[in-house]
Amino acid sequence: MKSDKLIISFFRKHIVGLWWVAALLTSCADKEPIPDVSHIEVPVHIRRFEQDLFAIDTSQVAGGIALLQEQYPEFAPLFFKEVIGAYDPMLAPDGPEVYIRGLLTHPAVRQLYDTTQIVFADLEPVQQEFGQALKFFKYYFPQQPVPDLTTFISEYTLAAFIYGDNRLAVGLDFFLGADYPYQRYNPGNPNFSRYLVRSFNKDHLVMKALQPLVEDLVGPVPGNRLIDYMVHNGKKLYIMDHLLPFKPDTVIFEYSPAQLQWCFDNERDMWAFFTSEDLLYSTDYVKWRKMVEYSPNSPGMPPEAPGRTANFIGWRIVSAYMKRHPEVSMEQLITLRDAQAILDGSRYKPQR
Repeated sequence: MKSDKLIISFFRKHIVGLWWVAALLTSCADKEPIPDVSHIEVPVHIRRFEQDLFAIDTSQVAGGIALLQEQYPEFAPLFFKEVIGAYDPMLAPDGPEVYIRGLLTHPAVRQLYDTTQIVFADLEPVQQEFGQALKFFKYYFPQQPVPDLTTFISEYTLAAFIYGDNRLAVGLDFFLGADYPYQRYNPGNPNFSRYLVRSFNKDHLVMKALQPLVEDLVGPVPGNRLIDYMVHNGKKLYIMDHLLPFKPDTVIFEYSPAQLQWCFDNERDMWAFFTSEDLLYSTDYVKWRKMVEYSPNSPGMPPEAPGRTANFIGWRIVSAYMKRHPEVSMEQLITLRDAQAILDGSRYKPQR
């Protein structure tokens, strides 16, 4: 079989002593100096839509909706129409007022709201982390409008999205902790698989809130080959790493420490796998989908390999490119659409 030797090489033994220290040192060795952004002043606004929504007097729902439309002129219409479908005659045959009243008085939804208010009674840590990220955002993208953040709950419909002019929204019900019984409340939902729920916590909130912003900056994938997706997703990870430079790489990659260490330890073998299996220039998305999408594993690699291994390699390629081309700004990076040119310019060659 073509990849027998490669698969065997994945199992080479490693020193396992203080492996988490090795992971930290390996990661930090490739980090760029963190710029001083203390002089950058940015407004930090977090608006708690869910609190204003559930403060509505259920005997005067129409007036409460009108007030929310006034207080949140961009977000409220989007939330009511697109997120919860209150104006959809199929979902709300009796109209939005009856539908929203039912939402506000439903015991399970009230319990969910009460839980979010306990878990997120104090958003000061989130506000500080978000404010720090905005300083780096302004540093790297000075021409972009600085976003604010709106919190909401939607009974597990959406975790985060961007709307209006760089405005961000985050669903608090997706960050209640890995031990929260998501599957009990929404059985069979693949979004609540164990490997995904592991990151449904406060540590990942700001990062996941920023993901739609970063995706909007980078734009659509410029091609349909694995190398196009690999470099494209590598850009997103590179940018996120710079917006949250003090955040552990385990949060940026949404990996466990063991998974992240495995990727660093087996970087050369992963690259060899992609090249020897003729995957880099393959347009067969089904064949390598789990290498770039959320997945519990990467087919063809050992069980220890997490999903999205191609994104990890893409991040290494983009990092190598930016290290060799310090004259390229972050704003210029997102305009570079030729994945092959970035690969060539990176002179990427993983070390054993």
